[in-house]
Amino acid sequence: MKVLLAWQATEDEVSLFRNALPEATIVAARPEPYLSRFDGTLESIREELPDVDAIVGWVLPEGALGVAKKLKLICWMHAGCDELDLARLKSMGVQVTNLRGANSIAVAEHAVSMILALAKRLVARHQAVVNAQPVPVYEESSRAAMLDGRTLGIIGLGQIGSAIAQRAKPFNMKILGVRLHPELGMGVADAVFGVAETHTVLAQSDYVVLATPITGKTNGFFGQAEIDAMKSGAYLVNVARGNLIQERPLHDALTSGKLAGYGSDVWWTYNNAFPATYHFPVPSRTGIQRMSNVLATGDQGANAEDVLDRNINRSIESLAQFIGGRPLSWAINLDFGY
Repeated sequence: MKVLLAWQATEDEVSLFRNALPEATIVAARPEPYLSRFDGTLESIREELPDVDAIVGWVLPEGALGVAKKLKLICWMHAGCDELDLARLKSMGVQVTNLRGANSIAVAEHAVSMILALAKRLVARHQAVVNAQPVPVYEESSRAAMLDGRTLGIIGLGQIGSAIAQRAKPFNMKILGVRLHPELGMGVADAVFGVAETHTVLAQSDYVVLATPITGKTNGFFGQAEIDAMKSGAYLVNVARGNLIQERPLHDALTSGKLAGYGSDVWWTYNNAFPATYHFPVPSRTGIQRMSNVLATGDQGANAEDVLDRNINRSIESLAQFIGGRPLSWAINLDFGY
């Protein structure tokens, strides 16, 4: 069993895999002068690919599947699997595990911090102090919003969504969840709804968080109709994938005041765009990230203490299950994408 760590793994990281999986041959990507050691190119792993059985990593370079003819397993170091060619992997007979749940607490805390920061206007108030500007008291333009007694709608009540609900509940919020399979339960939420009832939840929510996987069905699902269904003056937070939301309706809603604010850790990936998006290396082509009622972070939700260790341990466990011929606890459905 040959396992490729497709990033510039440290000696300690390589040792973790070797000590936990003594029956496997562990190899790592060739060091390259990338901006991040978690980046990767085909050249950095090409010589290891022809006889590799499993790949672990954050990046699968274009062309790798054409070389890795013996590949049987990918331990994907993300929760979302939208960057993988799942149809091709299925045709190759390759299984995929992901990190769902491994970073859920960190992302949930990030989501709640965004809700609080938007509601309390923390960025604007900080800048007012930095710039020695007075802030009018009790005026609508400057007063904070409250969480107490307000309604939070969570679109995607999976592990991250459920963790958000647990952390919002102590603020005395009413929690409404939307999930593909409401029969799986509502956890600490006050009510759970099916996808067909999303607009019902949006109409009742003062705050809405998107925590659903991106698939062929959810890509761009949040558009004008969904924004129209929201309360006027509501807040929207996205910690899932940028492309869940149609950008132009969101921009218009933030500009008009239909939405009071938007917080996002995830941004758009542009396909079939003209001019080509390499001319515009920005999170949003409409400049949403620069608006005063927008709080922006760049894929930082999982950048927290202990998360990297959990990610590595999860992948080691998946590899051990695979080597031992046991069911893969975190295998994804290649048809569904999660």
